[in-house]
Amino acid sequence: MTGTRTATGAAGRRRWPRRVLAVLLLVLVLLAGYGTGLYFWADSRLRTTEAFGAGGGRPADGKGTDWLLVGSDSRADLTPEQRKQLHVGNDEGLNTDTIMILHHGDSGPYLVSIPRDSYVPIPGHGRNKINAAYSLGGARLLTATVEQATGLRLDHYAEIDFLGLVDVVDAIGGVTLCVPRGGLHDAKSGADFDAGCQAMDGVQALQYARARYSDPQGDLGRVKRQRQLLDAIAGKALGPGVLVPPWKLVPFLRTTLDALTVDPGTGVGALATMGTKMRSLAGTTTVPVASEPYVPGAGDVVEWDRGEARRLFAALRADTAIPTFDAN
Repeated sequence: MTGTRTATGAAGRRRWPRRVLAVLLLVLVLLAGYGTGLYFWADSRLRTTEAFGAGGGRPADGKGTDWLLVGSDSRADLTPEQRKQLHVGNDEGLNTDTIMILHHGDSGPYLVSIPRDSYVPIPGHGRNKINAAYSLGGARLLTATVEQATGLRLDHYAEIDFLGLVDVVDAIGGVTLCVPRGGLHDAKSGADFDAGCQAMDGVQALQYARARYSDPQGDLGRVKRQRQLLDAIAGKALGPGVLVPPWKLVPFLRTTLDALTVDPGTGVGALATMGTKMRSLAGTTTVPVASEPYVPGAGDVVEWDRGEARRLFAALRADTAIPTFDAN
């Protein structure tokens, strides 16, 4: 009976023709080469800045990973026409328009907004609005200020400016943002949107995210829209429509990498992880606020609720669920 195995069994199994196997092997090699080449090409385009000070004085390591995400209001690379189009004025000062902490680990991911007008100690410069730290000492002083104010040891730093944000949004074909009831009309930022979900290009998205003077919540309302925009960018950028076709992926990567500045310890792999975490946020919040007083020499500032802020940062440091969320 053993001589009949040619009809069934191992000898009767259907074999792939050698030509098909060779083609499949070639495709796998090409895909591997494409992925490897893309990785090293992307890594070579990263711009870096020394964002963390050397030596002691920094908080101890916590659990999980903490990013400082910064949107700078630099106008240095903008032409007069672009400044007019983007409604950003001609101020030559350099501050931070957006400050957020992204935490991920066994808990999270969580995205925490720090109001730019937060009144905190700036190492070597007394108390001031937190966004002044960047103007006074660049990325290093900003990270030192955030670490001192929060007690968190930051692991990564990523920064983007006005024009970079516009270019990234345009590179993915725009985003859809839902404007709340009442609409948003702010002459200073250029925002002019009726209520409802609508497609926005890069310029419109920037206007939407920067508006605050017509918002009853002021800067606190703006940080919610900034988180909304980041969520929309991450959701579309990590979708198959951008990631799969090389003719979409490569221009998107080029634009994004050219728009970003990171610390030297942050590579493409870490950025990819950050992007995936942004797409799957477990919660978002703003540092709890106690009051918004006027301080001579600083103007209208934001004072944190110290007790609630300590609870929030303690949870992030321990990589546990954060205690409160606010509406997106």
